[in-house]
Amino acid sequence: MAVPGKGLGKKLWSAAEMAALLGPGILLLAVRYARERDRWTPRDPLPPWQGVGRAQGLEAIPGGVRVRFAEAELEAVFLGEDLLRLTWSPGEALPPYALAEEASPLEPERLQGPDGVLLLRTRRLALALGEEGLEVRDGEGRLLRQEAYPERAGRAWRHRVRLAPGERVLGLGERAHPLDRRGGAFRLWNRDPGGSYGPGEDPLYLSVPVWLSLLPQGGYLAFYENPAEGFADLRGEEAWVGFLGGAFRYYLIPGPLEAALSRYVRLTGLPPMPPRWALGFHYARWGLRTREEVEERVAGFLERGLPLRAVHLDIDYMRGYRVFTVDEGRYPDLPGLVRGFQEKGVRTVLILDPGVKAEKGFPPYEEGLREGLFCRLPSGEVVRGPVWPGLAAFPDFTDPKARAWWGEKLKGFLEMGVAGFWLDMNEPALFAAWGEPTLPASARHALEGQGGDHRLAHNLYGLLMARASWEGFRKHAPERRPFLLTRSGHAGVQRYAWAWTGDVESTWEGLRTTLRALLGLSLSGVYFVGSDIGGFSGNPSPELYLRWFQMAALTPFFRLHAARWTKRREPWRFGEEVLEGVRRAMALRESLLPYLYTLAHRASREGKPLLRPLFLEGGPYTAASLEGEQGEEAFLLGEALLVAPVLEEGARAKEVPLPKGGWYPWGEDRALQGPTWARLPAPLDRIPLLVRAGTVLPLLEEGGLALHLYPGAEEAEGRLYWDEGDGERAERRDHFHLLPAKGGFRLLWQGEGDLPWPWARVRLRLFGKRLLRAHVEGEAHAAEEGGVLLPPFREALLEVEG
Repeated sequence: MAVPGKGLGKKLWSAAEMAALLGPGILLLAVRYARERDRWTPRDPLPPWQGVGRAQGLEAIPGGVRVRFAEAELEAVFLGEDLLRLTWSPGEALPPYALAEEASPLEPERLQGPDGVLLLRTRRLALALGEEGLEVRDGEGRLLRQEAYPERAGRAWRHRVRLAPGERVLGLGERAHPLDRRGGAFRLWNRDPGGSYGPGEDPLYLSVPVWLSLLPQGGYLAFYENPAEGFADLRGEEAWVGFLGGAFRYYLIPGPLEAALSRYVRLTGLPPMPPRWALGFHYARWGLRTREEVEERVAGFLERGLPLRAVHLDIDYMRGYRVFTVDEGRYPDLPGLVRGFQEKGVRTVLILDPGVKAEKGFPPYEEGLREGLFCRLPSGEVVRGPVWPGLAAFPDFTDPKARAWWGEKLKGFLEMGVAGFWLDMNEPALFAAWGEPTLPASARHALEGQGGDHRLAHNLYGLLMARASWEGFRKHAPERRPFLLTRSGHAGVQRYAWAWTGDVESTWEGLRTTLRALLGLSLSGVYFVGSDIGGFSGNPSPELYLRWFQMAALTPFFRLHAARWTKRREPWRFGEEVLEGVRRAMALRESLLPYLYTLAHRASREGKPLLRPLFLEGGPYTAASLEGEQGEEAFLLGEALLVAPVLEEGARAKEVPLPKGGWYPWGEDRALQGPTWARLPAPLDRIPLLVRAGTVLPLLEEGGLALHLYPGAEEAEGRLYWDEGDGERAERRDHFHLLPAKGGFRLLWQGEGDLPWPWARVRLRLFGKRLLRAHVEGEAHAAEEGGVLLPPFREALLEVEG
């Protein structure tokens, strides 16, 4: 059987594109490197696939059983009532880079079925070992998964998983594909698609070997703990999943799917709490050649009252694109620039590429050679390949010494006040005139001392570059929370970095592809995600630019960025109508900061996703929300907000699937009742947005805090997490309950923590009913057009009209 996805995707660049962008010198290096890489690539085709044979015996082990087959061995171990680990051997066991949790075995109940089938069972999960394969059921006895016993071919493993009628398969990381992966074949291999991509491109930058199965009744999550190149072929009634090396180990978690996803995130690492500024608007532009150009762009935002929270410096700030350098001629006094921006409330983020220019006398290169920190060929020669500075060597981030060295290199930047780092080209990506644009398959990696080749380490490269940067940040700026943005990664990358969708094309299809990629990453445990507004590689129309801006304002990472060959993208360059639409979107984002910050806290403590496809809700609209493109064009931001971005040119209305319950269109008093489809107006200056009935939504309004109250059928509630915005200092948690009462509502407020309440007044705005006055400690406060303004309280009685 051919490996699905092998060879899919276009070349990195055409020769003409590469020459125009990089110059003839780099083009020659790219041709030479491709030839050398091919020469260094091992030629070991897969032998025929063979089954594991019949079971020959078993023994009890802590948490489960070990089963001996004629050609392999299986260990099935329960690590909790909702977590089953299956490990087939022989295989190349690798350090557990993806895992953050050390779980202890839980003894299951062992039963023998009437047909001789061995059954292992906990309260939530049951495993049956039959003649031909495995069967997994949930605690209610519903069939979740049937799989045949696997096959081996040398280093490789694969197996067949039966797909039930109506089953949907989700996840697998970043994909330019509909959310339901059924019908597709995917390569589990991180790859730079080459400057621009659109629908159907595969693979992309950040693959994650985790899938969620949504079944007509229930569902489950499967996570393959294997970073080697893999594939998932979902084109038939059975899925083929396999890896071309590494251990064949995977975990199964029963639904509901959102709970399963949270369990997976706890296993592979909760995302850390970000600094609050990171949830604001970021500006970047490849091609800002001088300090003056950056200052001019930042001033443009601030002078127009557009809330800019961070500016990202692309490779232009470096001296000849050498990592860890600054071009003092074009960027004089970088520390002064960073301080000046910070005084204006704007943080500075620097791009870092892994390639270290292979130049005699260049200190980082000389250090890496001396300490043996770079990836090498089996001959011992350092691998040198072309990237932006020319020929470069690549740190081996699977070596603890290399990670520590990299982290030390961040010290100077952190001391000057740099607030974060943008990790790019870390698939790793190299310039190759043809074939794989990465390190040779034979390149050697330390893998914590056990050794291995690039086929095992490739997908780990971005994850471990992020880890090295995180550890360096924590060491040299312990009073601050690290902000890292990565293009590539693997399972567990969420515990170090945010991610964005890379070089998507500037088209309406690119916008739709971006939304799918964002939701796919979220369903793969990478929660803090965003995109380059307007697409990376082209020139969006004013309408496309604005619609992209509106969608991005309601995703976790909110950044404007583009390639250097595109037209300038600042909002004021698209005309007054677009500028006002952007201003409105940015104001909405700023007002939602308390809600977003609270979502970030819940993600960091509970593993709750920020972006949630509608089908995670369950219910009768689930099938509709996955049928065709239209059902994928809305999502939940947290539990309270339903976002329906406009993704069609010329559209001024939007068909939106509403989950069960009441939904208030933004700013309106009427509630729509789901489950149903609703047609909502979508004028150019706004995005369709709804609030779930039963919500108390905290917002910033004119420098103070407002509570927007959306009554439901019963009580409404909301949460607010707040702290000093960075570091591990004082914090507080507030919980609000809105209950029906005679003549209106009763609002209860419970707060805890060591941070004093930071606002003098709280404005209450009630939707669905006309608020007349609020009574606090016997004193009546009359409502005005904007609501009622109150001092902090424990209980308020809200009097409404009628």
